[in-house]
Amino acid sequence: MKTFRSPSNSTIITGFILLGFPGPREEQILLFVLFFTVYLLTLMGNSSIICAVHWDQRLHTPMYILLANFSFLEIWYVTSTVPNMLANFLSDTKVISFSGCFMQFYFFFSLGSAECFFLAVMAFDRYLAICRPLHYPTLMTGCLCNILVATCWVLGFLWFPVPITIISQMSFCGSRIIDHFLCDPGPLLALTCIRAPVMEFLWMILSSLLLFIPFLFIMGSYALVLRAVLRVPSAAGRRKAFSTCGSHLTVVSLFYGSVMVMYLSPTSEHEAGTQKLVTLFYSVGTPFINPVIYSLRNKDMKHAFQKFLVI
Repeated sequence: MKTFRSPSNSTIITGFILLGFPGPREEQILLFVLFFTVYLLTLMGNSSIICAVHWDQRLHTPMYILLANFSFLEIWYVTSTVPNMLANFLSDTKVISFSGCFMQFYFFFSLGSAECFFLAVMAFDRYLAICRPLHYPTLMTGCLCNILVATCWVLGFLWFPVPITIISQMSFCGSRIIDHFLCDPGPLLALTCIRAPVMEFLWMILSSLLLFIPFLFIMGSYALVLRAVLRVPSAAGRRKAFSTCGSHLTVVSLFYGSVMVMYLSPTSEHEAGTQKLVTLFYSVGTPFINPVIYSLRNKDMKHAFQKFLVI
């Protein structure tokens, strides 16, 4: 088990203390009820999308298969943080074990990495559907769709294990308090006995590549989509094309807008309150909002929901 040594004496302590959202007991219970409700609604919303795609044969297309995988990812993404947060609301010690902290660290960032890749693949799918409509069935085959899905999952879980493993082998001194609701690289690196500028730089490079490569790919895809849509002669045709992309662009904006604030330089001095709120938005807020965005703007999904509810 990893130990922490206080610089002033030889006392050895284990684990971290996640402060989360400190406050009086009544406030902690209120937050527990709020986040428990959001968590249940998030599970229900994303599970509904998965079930609708599974049961409605008309949704057995690459676009909706990708969406179902994305919803499955969102379920696990929010599960990597919220259950522990809920336990902390009712805990007096708010302690998380060393292994538990780094497991959360790994799964949270691996699932977040997979989300970046899925958003890029979904943009690529929309590019093929709108810019190459006649060739779309032969280009985006079931086999290619499955390969892209598998690639997103594999790349996501292989992006950060090396730096996370290196950080887990570092020595931690003094305070074990993390002023956050999850194990985050910035607060963890701040607790190491010796400052690790090389690791901070490596983390910034990996985070920058992870964010910018898919983001630039998404923007490039939608630039080509926009050019193709503007060439459509009828206004109805343009509206239909835009409607198929609007939901995805909204999700991309919400996710990337908040993530880029935090992780391009994870050890920068953000105020703890701001850091927690921004992280809360993209780790809990976006998985909660995404099912609403995709269902409200999609007639096929609405019909599938109605069919599923009837069943």
